[in-house]
Amino acid sequence: MRVEYVSVDPAMRTWMNAGRSYVPPVELGEVMRAGGVGRVVESRNANFAVGEEVYGVFGVQRYAVSDGHGLTRLDTAIAPAPVHLGVLGVSGLTAYFGLLDVGRPEPGQTVVVSGAAGSVGSIAGQIARIKGCRAIGIAGGEEKCRWLIEDLGFDAAIDYKAANLREQLKAQAPNGIDVFFDNVGGEALEAALARLARGARVVLCGAVSQYNATTAPRGPANYMQLLVARASMTGFVIFDYAHRYTEGVAQLAKWLGSGELRSREQIIRGDVSDFPEILLALFRGENTGKLVLALDG
Repeated sequence: MRVEYVSVDPAMRTWMNAGRSYVPPVELGEVMRAGGVGRVVESRNANFAVGEEVYGVFGVQRYAVSDGHGLTRLDTAIAPAPVHLGVLGVSGLTAYFGLLDVGRPEPGQTVVVSGAAGSVGSIAGQIARIKGCRAIGIAGGEEKCRWLIEDLGFDAAIDYKAANLREQLKAQAPNGIDVFFDNVGGEALEAALARLARGARVVLCGAVSQYNATTAPRGPANYMQLLVARASMTGFVIFDYAHRYTEGVAQLAKWLGSGELRSREQIIRGDVSDFPEILLALFRGENTGKLVLALDG
């Protein structure tokens, strides 16, 4: 495969750390792990023809070799290739299963999403709205918050850079938070725990605010709010739902086709050497929607 698009995700930062995790760490000297879209340029596998576009974990490199295991043929008639890295890829599936299976929102409930302008958060909030919930997004900056409301249909958006997060959560969720979909951790998690409704579900999807910490990760000091609210806090990893990917993609594609769900891909053109700087852009909050590296040359 000649790799055309590389998915850029916050979780990549955690894959660089030694120690116990849900996947083995990427060792020094190895190709950086990454999902991507590639075009088959040579094949001795009857299941994949030259010219077809496929998804796989190709890594950050221009060419990749595979025996076909783990590859998915893309239907670009449904959506362009980069969308298969976002809404119709791991980002969309993470939002879909994380919110619906772990968060279990019910119509009329309040769902709050941190990192709401990112690839996963923006989809999770939209699914909450589709399911009849009040969707509140937490994002950094006026422009991102406006996008959440005006383009994606969130009921409210909180700019954590411009206002007191706890006060804004109290104002926007006066009856408490029924589902908190957390991509950020740290201060955002603590603020949400303070506003949980009885029986609330906290979905631990990520903790991007802690990934570059040089000391032990910050845990919630007020975790006893889970007891007070008879709430639960559950971590999940999307790879555990691999046997249901087809189900998730089918529903996401249906919502995308009907216009109920919108996608946004921020595509940066460059080469393999540009990847480190593009990854760092995630942690500076420079992306809106799904960040993708399109390989030139």
